[in-house]
Amino acid sequence: MNIAQKLSSKNLLIFNLVLIGAIFGFSLAFFSFSCSSQKSRAQAQESTVVIPENALAVAENLQTVIRSVSDKLLPSVVELKTVSIRRQQAPEFNGIPWEFFFGPRDRDQNRQEREYRSQGLGSGIIVRYKNGTYYALTNNHVVDGANEIRIATKEGKEYPAELVGVDERKDLAMVSFKTNDVYPLASLGDSDSVMVGDWAIAIGNPLGEQFSFSVTMGIVSAVGRTGGPGGNINDFIQTDAPINMGNSGGPLVNIRGEVIGINTWIASNISGGGNVGLGFAIPINNTKRSIDEFIETGTTSYGWLGVSLQEPTRETITELGIDGKRGALASHVFIGSPADKGGIKPGDFITHVNGKEVRGVNQLQMIVSDLKPGDRSSFTVIRDKVSREFNVRIEARTDQAAADNKKLWPGVYIVPLTEQLKKNMDISETAKGLFAAQVINGSPADIVGLRPSDIITAVNGVKVNDTASFFKVLREKTDSELWFEIQRGDAVLESLRFKK
Repeated sequence: MNIAQKLSSKNLLIFNLVLIGAIFGFSLAFFSFSCSSQKSRAQAQESTVVIPENALAVAENLQTVIRSVSDKLLPSVVELKTVSIRRQQAPEFNGIPWEFFFGPRDRDQNRQEREYRSQGLGSGIIVRYKNGTYYALTNNHVVDGANEIRIATKEGKEYPAELVGVDERKDLAMVSFKTNDVYPLASLGDSDSVMVGDWAIAIGNPLGEQFSFSVTMGIVSAVGRTGGPGGNINDFIQTDAPINMGNSGGPLVNIRGEVIGINTWIASNISGGGNVGLGFAIPINNTKRSIDEFIETGTTSYGWLGVSLQEPTRETITELGIDGKRGALASHVFIGSPADKGGIKPGDFITHVNGKEVRGVNQLQMIVSDLKPGDRSSFTVIRDKVSREFNVRIEARTDQAAADNKKLWPGVYIVPLTEQLKKNMDISETAKGLFAAQVINGSPADIVGLRPSDIITAVNGVKVNDTASFFKVLREKTDSELWFEIQRGDAVLESLRFKK
């Protein structure tokens, strides 16, 4: 290789080294700048996440309150473990192939019984103490059918428990257990003062022992909810505090640590009934009288007014002149009942009881059920568009009296004969009167021969074209007997006469 070639190779090597150095330096500078920029942005972001001292103090105060409520209530909450025992005869092995191999068998001989035990779980809250016995409130469906009941406390102790009393209509029950150990009693609040948006804390044993004595939190989503399972007559508190199976019977608590409800059921579209934020609790005021009666007598009593209630249709509301009013329509009155003796008549729209507003049928049922037999109560009604007041002496409700349809006056549910109803039922456009939507079996209306879908044109000879005139005639013209003039298909008929 000559000198020129050597110089050329040397220059190329130097050039390559310089180029590599430049690229490395540029990369290092870019990396340093990028890291610096990212650090600056991170610092800038961190500097914007500033929690105001006053907001943090509020949050910490709320946290302290929740801790205090939990500490206060958890010792009063119990876990209910139930066992239901079912006995069944062992299956009989007769016929082919049994008889083929072993010959015929005496079918009348006694077969051995087998015992089947099913376990249940729920929650409860200790509300009373008397003479060494603690009393815990829970749901009836938690202990329904249980042959054995045991109570477990948060500290891990278990006690045999006894059923004190049940109230199927309110889905309430009370159990008791004896111990020398000391447990605090839950403080009962005033559920009538609960408002939508209030804090709500649920305590109980969701989904079994693995999650026992859990505390969840939410708000009161609504009050006065109706339509609970099994014909439950309570006006429920709705909450989004997570409630699941096993929470039943446990307390719903306010921010002061007072029990405002008994968690009872959930609405869910999830298979198996998972929580979707729709939990319902029995208002604690609905339980207070039951608690005392359970302990004193082992049973609970209901006040009885003696009316059958109805949610009026829009047309009925207009015809009775009760637009914008809240209450419940007494569509029937039992003959000889407290309502009948006190002057309440079919067609009266009950708006208040002892000055308390009636928001609907379910709430009126609750109010009346909590009235003490023997007490006199004031009922405000709208009759002929005028507000009137009647004093009624409440009696004790019995299943026999409430089921005596022969005394259910008049025993027919009527609705206005609207153009839409005429079209749906293929009724002549010129027809006038009232449509018999339902006739109560065994009632006076049924006895005289009235049938569903009949068109009532007159009562005791007086023409009736709307709901108001029907109830007015019923009040003023039927003291001793009752009969109807009706249109049934193309026929015009007069019913039999019912003598009071």
